[in-house]
Amino acid sequence: MRNIRTLIIDDERGARQELARMLKSYPQVTILGEAANADEAEQLIGLLKPDLIFLDIQMPGRSGFDLLENLVHVPQVIFVTAFDSYAVQAFEVSAMDYLMKPVREERFKNAMDKAIEKIGTNDGAAVFVKDRSKHHLIKWKDVHLIESVENYARLFFGQEQVLLKTSLNKLEENPDCERFFRASRSILFNLDYISSVKKDDEGMFVELKTGNLIRISERQAVKLRSLIKT
Repeated sequence: MRNIRTLIIDDERGARQELARMLKSYPQVTILGEAANADEAEQLIGLLKPDLIFLDIQMPGRSGFDLLENLVHVPQVIFVTAFDSYAVQAFEVSAMDYLMKPVREERFKNAMDKAIEKIGTNDGAAVFVKDRSKHHLIKWKDVHLIESVENYARLFFGQEQVLLKTSLNKLEENPDCERFFRASRSILFNLDYISSVKKDDEGMFVELKTGNLIRISERQAVKLRSLIKT
């Protein structure tokens, strides 16, 4: 059984201790550490890269949502909070689960059963995006196209699109985005979504399973041919 590496993030020491106590019943879970605020948590997540975090939403300084927005690699998330008004937001971002304080043993077990199953399937890395009033936790495997928009990147997934505060160059350097190919200065696309590769008088273009047609620059066409051996 896979070992699950986790962090506990809560500004209340008692809450952290209670979660650690309940986790003792799960030998497959290793607690990598604890954090009392978003700043500490961001450093630990970047350094230790946990599989799962227990995250309080309302903390002094930055909130749990603010923390997720600044992470390059977003682990699976179980929110733990005393305020049920955050429940809708938590599930809007596709959180694995949402626990109310004080946490009941039965609810904790349900959340852990779900976490163990989902992490075991290796569902893929994600990115957290706050777009206007909505929050999204998006799996990179579900993103088919990324478009440069000034200092932002527009992510297309399913029938939706959101703006991410980063550049295409930074996304290319992100190991979670290794399946994305640079078609031109302004476009990245997911290689797993290729439906066909075609040529016309202007050169090469790719049709995605979503129906998008993407023109490939002459320089990048050589690289793409070597990848897909066409």
